[in-house]
Order: sequence, then structure tokens, then C-alpha cells
Amino acid sequence: MALLSALFALLAAVGNATGTVLQRVAARTVPPGDAFSVRLVRHLLRSPAWLGGIAVIVGAAACQALALTLGSLSLVQPLLVLELPFTLLIASALSRRRLPAAGWAASVMVAGGLGLALAAAAPGGGRSTASAGLWALTLFATAGAMALCVLAALPRPRGKARAALFSSASAISYALTATLMKSATGVFERHGAGAFLTAWQTYAFVAAGACALFLLANAMESGPLVASQPALTLGEGLVSLALGILVYGERVRAGWWLVPEGVGAVLVTWGVLILPRVDLGEEESGG
Repeated sequence: MALLSALFALLAAVGNATGTVLQRVAARTVPPGDAFSVRLVRHLLRSPAWLGGIAVIVGAAACQALALTLGSLSLVQPLLVLELPFTLLIASALSRRRLPAAGWAASVMVAGGLGLALAAAAPGGGRSTASAGLWALTLFATAGAMALCVLAALPRPRGKARAALFSSASAISYALTATLMKSATGVFERHGAGAFLTAWQTYAFVAAGACALFLLANAMESGPLVASQPALTLGEGLVSLALGILVYGERVRAGWWLVPEGVGAVLVTWGVLILPRVDLGEEESGG
């Protein structure tokens, strides 16, 4: 089951990477005055690249749902960190530019570090349901953190800081989406389609996912990939891991296992910080 879950998670990472590249293409055409407004949504809805990106992301979400049904949140969500290397590979292919040696080296660091960390942590276990009080705490904490990021981003001019803050809010929303999706797919598995369609988590994860997409569009419009992507990639993985432990009681190995886990985390972080700086011809903006 864990192997199949990991496979679907990898397919989701490839789909999300493709969708991110297409959304980035669409976001670069948005007029500056349309940021964080209904006009932004109207503009994107007329963009074939953005609509194509959404279609791919929907397929990726289906793969993610299958992965979460078969495995733990603590296993599936960290694997989505591989979205960043895939994003750079797809972007370089679309721009017909070769990925430099530094890009390949950083991609290997992310993949190797993630493999080491997950092998050492052996995430799993946990329960399939959570109490109403725990859900209320989770929703309050994540919504509050997202609001703080957005409120900090809005007064800032376009640039790296604004992009990173919007991207951090999007990362939290994506992590919440996955947490709710796991609960909804669990309802489907145990009680069928009727219960799935009446479960509040089903509509909550759709709403959280839509919010994440809106925040990500603003992050992409606000600044360069070097600012938005690390915050999104690392933030989603870390928040998802925390929510898996908090909401579902999932476990990771501790003790001396923390050493290889830490080494793997450092390699992943290092690679994630390097990859968006790889020159694929994207214009940087200050901030």
C-alpha cells in the first residue's frame, strides 16, 4: 500500500509541476493593477494556459486523493516536494533551454535528501478520523496563519517579499486541503459516495483548494519563482507533516533516526533554495 501511495504521490507532483508552469505563463500576462481582485480571476479565466493548468491540477488532485487514501499524510505530502525539480525540468523544456549542471545537482539533492529523510522517518500509523474540537482548532490555526501572511503581503510592493508571503499563505491552504481531502476520501472508502457528498470535509477541501489557487496566482503575479516556489514547496511539506501528526496522530521515528532525518531535511532545503535560482530566462524583480 505504501509503495502504491508513493507512486500516486509522484504522479501528483508531476501534475502539479505542469500546472504551476502553465499558471506561471498565464500570471505573467496579468496587468499589475488587477492583483488580488476579481479582475485577476476574470483575466485568468480567459487564459488558455491558466485553464490548461487547472485541468492538469485537477488530475493531480485525483492522484493525490488516491495517494492519501492508500497512505499517510506524512508520507504523501513530503513527496510533493519533488514538484519543484519537476517544475524546473518542465519549464526548461518549454523554454527550450538546457537545465544547467547546478539545476541537475540541486534536483539530485532534493530527491536524495527526501529519500533519506523518509526512509529514516518511516512515517505512518495514526487514526482515520478526528474530533470536532480538533478540527475546529486546525481550521482556526490555519485560517489565522493564512490571514496574517495575506495582511503582511498586501501593503508591500511587487517583489520577492510579497511573493513569498502570498506563497506561504498558499502553502498553508494546500496543506489544509490535503488534510481535509484525506478525511473526505476516508469517508468515501468507509461509507460510499452518498456519505462523501454529504460530508462537510468534502466541501471544505474544495474551498481550501480554491483559496490556495487564488493565493498562488497572486504569489506568481507578485514576484519571481525564486521567491514564491521555496516558500510554497517547503511550507506545504512542513505544515502537512505537522497537521498529519496533530489531526491524525501519525508517527515518525525519533531517537538517533533524527540524525539522518535532519541530514535529509538539510539536503532538501538546500536544493529547494538553489533550484528557483537556476537561470531559465525568467526576469527577476526586487523586493
